[in-house]
Amino acid sequence: MLGLARVPVIAMALIMSLSAAVKVDKVAYQGWPNCYRVSNGEIEAIVTGDIGPRVMRFGFVGGQNFFKEYREQLGKTGEEKFQLRGGHRVWKAPEDPIATWAPDNAPVEVRITEKGVVAREPVEPLTGLQKEIAVEMEPSGTGVTVTHRIANKTLFTLEFAPWAMTMLAQGGLEITGFPPRGKHPDNLEVTNPLSMWAYTDLSDKRLTLTRKYLLLRQDPGNATPQKVGLFNPKTWAAYLLNGDLFLKSYEADPRKTYTDFGCSFETFTNDEFLEMETLGPITKVAPGESVTHVEHWSLHKGVRIAAPTDAELDRVLGPLVP
Repeated sequence: MLGLARVPVIAMALIMSLSAAVKVDKVAYQGWPNCYRVSNGEIEAIVTGDIGPRVMRFGFVGGQNFFKEYREQLGKTGEEKFQLRGGHRVWKAPEDPIATWAPDNAPVEVRITEKGVVAREPVEPLTGLQKEIAVEMEPSGTGVTVTHRIANKTLFTLEFAPWAMTMLAQGGLEITGFPPRGKHPDNLEVTNPLSMWAYTDLSDKRLTLTRKYLLLRQDPGNATPQKVGLFNPKTWAAYLLNGDLFLKSYEADPRKTYTDFGCSFETFTNDEFLEMETLGPITKVAPGESVTHVEHWSLHKGVRIAAPTDAELDRVLGPLVP
């Protein structure tokens, strides 16, 4: 298997042999000496080798980082407790304050692939789980496939769901959609949950609900936590930041069981960041087996939403949402 965080000569040769359209470079980033930049010339993702697995940057080449970064936590490793740090990560659900928040502060194994990298952590001493994130970039355009895998390295069957967490930078607007709407009395069956936490506040001015969409604004001046969840077989969420849009999507299975009263998507915000979270189904994972959860990412330039109405959101997002 190629490479730990420090790339050997043979791995560097492999980097040079990749398709010219997708290039992987070992770089220093934000104080971490062993990071990996995946780029097709239009977009780039940076995956850390010194902690993780984490994707710490995603954006257009030369453009803004869509992902939140905690400046005081960058470049550091080996902390005893979990660090928010920023970027994109994978957790296990349902959430508990010990196993879910297991630290990811150790160096990870990084393997270079045809279209990107796979970053895999050591087995977590606290949980017996081993997490990895694979980033595969299309040779042109802005499409990226992100595969999350959690392996059970214990001696017992465990039951959990993969949980893909993207921490977005301050000042943006999130939009996500409900399943297709219908009308009474033609559609009498329930279509989806709208899950609330004890601190959820539907009167929050950052939150806007339309018939077809949920919008949540990240406000650096409002420190009050806000969270809401829902289910959509075609789960997707977008984040509009300074005129550019980050979009991620995931195919959920309505025949399976999801945590938090059936959520395939959850979102959280405070004054520091906004988080877009997709969840896989709850799965019994036998010793030595793993569960996989796949998201699709894309970026879009020059996006403008004139008003938070269904008609306007249909016009802008309809051509972009898969």
